Amino acid sequence: MTEEKKTTKRKLEISWEALEDAFENNAPEVHSYLHLTTGEVLRVVDGVADPAMHQRIASDTGYLRVDPVSSREQYRWMERFIATAAETDLRGRLVSAIDGKGAFRRFKDVLMAFPNERERWFEFRTERLRSCMESWLEAHDIEAVPRQVWLPPAPETEEPSAVDTDTVAVLRRARAGVEGLRRRLREAADMVPAREIETAITFLEWLRERRGIKSDEYALDERRDREDAADNNR
Repeated sequence: MTEEKKTTKRKLEISWEALEDAFENNAPEVHSYLHLTTGEVLRVVDGVADPAMHQRIASDTGYLRVDPVSSREQYRWMERFIATAAETDLRGRLVSAIDGKGAFRRFKDVLMAFPNERERWFEFRTERLRSCMESWLEAHDIEAVPRQVWLPPAPETEEPSAVDTDTVAVLRRARAGVEGLRRRLREAADMVPAREIETAITFLEWLRERRGIKSDEYALDERRDREDAADNNR
């Protein structure tokens, strides 16, 4: 009796938000690759990147191509979400919205008037995206592990002073403020006409380069603006 070989999974500290963005973005000119050592996600855009880059990456076994979720599957997510909507009026409006070209944009436009359902849609969609990512990682024998975050060493003997406590509170409030601004940016992005999305992205990228901010910090802010590309492939 032969014993089945047990495959050892590769443990990898993955840049999870960047991988999520790669799975969601199915624009034909965008190609994403997972680096099997660093866990970073590399994005190559046709017409922007060096044409020889594809060849270099293809011959490098240290990279794994990321296959994004198809626009047809993402369309099915909208259909399943509509079935869970409690309000009859909302269900009817969403069913009409997803009929024909421009379905993704019209679907989001309808949800703009229903903030609770809109937030529920984002959670619904994130869960399904995560499920696809986990299945893909499983199929490639990769186990995603949390990235280590460096924290300053805590003092061994000294108790935190009132000043330290106040500083922490200020930092927390500042972080909450930034998250609020990012949410407002996402909402504003949802209102950008389809023909101007490319201009908006170009402007954001210019700001990022100007201030030296890493691209991953914008991954969540940009990801929802690319759903229009799915309409062109569906």
